[in-house]
Amino acid sequence: MALVDDRRNDMTFFQKVRNTNWFLIILIFLTAGFGIAMLYSVAGGKMDPWASRQAVRFAVGASLMLFVAFVDIRVWLRMAYPLYALGLVLLLIVEAMGEVGMGAQRWLDLGFFNLQPSEIMKIALVLALARYFHGLTAEDVQRFRWLVVPLLMVAAPAGLVLVEPDLGTAILLIMGAGALFFAAGVLWWKFALVFIGVLGSIPFVWERLHLYQRERVLTLFNPERDPLGAGYQIMQSKIALGSGGLWGKGYLLGTQSHLNFLPEKHSDFIFTTLGEEFGLVGGMILLGLYTAILMYGFAVAFRARSQFGRLLATGVTSTFFLYIFINIAMVMGIIPVVGVPLPLISWGGSAMVSILIGFGLVLSVYIHRDIPIPRRPGLDPT
Repeated sequence: MALVDDRRNDMTFFQKVRNTNWFLIILIFLTAGFGIAMLYSVAGGKMDPWASRQAVRFAVGASLMLFVAFVDIRVWLRMAYPLYALGLVLLLIVEAMGEVGMGAQRWLDLGFFNLQPSEIMKIALVLALARYFHGLTAEDVQRFRWLVVPLLMVAAPAGLVLVEPDLGTAILLIMGAGALFFAAGVLWWKFALVFIGVLGSIPFVWERLHLYQRERVLTLFNPERDPLGAGYQIMQSKIALGSGGLWGKGYLLGTQSHLNFLPEKHSDFIFTTLGEEFGLVGGMILLGLYTAILMYGFAVAFRARSQFGRLLATGVTSTFFLYIFINIAMVMGIIPVVGVPLPLISWGGSAMVSILIGFGLVLSVYIHRDIPIPRRPGLDPT
């Protein structure tokens, strides 16, 4: 018997359009527009080389988002494991023949686009875990033997990403999966055991970190120890944020970014440019947009009738939150620099497209929120 075969809940295209959460889409468009404006600024008031290409990437990603949104949520349930397997294959291909950039082997050159499979895996992993936990009862989730498979599902891609090396993305994969484990009902004391294990493994992990990764950790506690080397980036970031004050220096008037004191001003550290030009007020406006998107994402999860929909929306929204938290904490010097982009704002095609596909899945959950999906074949919908 098929996992899902209830056709009585099929919807027409126009019903799906009417059921779409258009306000969430507007929030996403506003946030991405903010990002394009900042890329225009860091290029010195020019669309090239970043703003114009980012606009094209957003248009492609937004089209994919709407396509994904209108596809029946039960289709994504069926496709969860194949998409996860595809993500693993792409990560293996990267290890064999990936493009090397900034000391890491993370990209596949497709000719017209450099694909970063680890970004795709962030969404594929959420899909696969949501399907797995959807098929378990509340009692099953409390038994350790049922957690072995999802733990391996997380460990495999996280290990491949660490080898690239890409510590930031590996952390996102693990923490995003942790949020989904919690939402599925795994008890808190099991997370405490994992946390204790992580603390105990710190000496072992420290010895195996790359030299530049150790430098980033040491720089967190004392950026002045190497002000022209490892500490330069974070020191310039703090200067840019502080110089913006309450209202900022004005659009296109940021000196730290325009005079090239700030490295990676168009990608991971673009929030500092925003803070310099628009000040605390501009930063709070962006955080307000992010907060509204997060609230809508979690509201979709609470509203969904199926466990798969609840977990899927929770996983995607939690991953989006982690992008925001890690990036802003990083540029403020609260955590080490780990190379995580600011979602919908930073330059980067793979991250942009994967985030929009993720929100396409959230929108699909919302559109099909009242469609029941059996927890197991042959059972009544719950």
